[in-house]
Amino acid sequence: MSTTAPQRPSPDALLRQIQDRDRPWLRVYIGAAPGVGKTYQMLEDAHEMCKLGLDVVVGFVETHGRADTEALLQGLEVIPRKRVEYRGLLLEEMDLDAILQRRPQVVVVDELAHTNPPE
Repeated sequence: MSTTAPQRPSPDALLRQIQDRDRPWLRVYIGAAPGVGKTYQMLEDAHEMCKLGLDVVVGFVETHGRADTEALLQGLEVIPRKRVEYRGLLLEEMDLDAILQRRPQVVVVDELAHTNPPE
């Protein structure tokens, strides 16, 4: 009995599948602890999606001062953060309005689980 390994689809075929989808999709990066590489992997994947021809922007990323993570932002379009004053503090938040106006195919969002100040 002869078995053959399943053929992997080509990158072009995968890109066509992604572009043909009518609905959005979500990819979540989960790690057991801070510093295990979630943001790093997310940014590496963003670069791969760019290479496949997808329109990718960075909506919000917190590098925590890690030089190797900061270096991965090079070559990616980063939407500037919105400054919001809250209780006398100037906070920087993801600018959802700018992202929606830009209308990219993919938005990279890090540190999603935090409380946004009221506007």
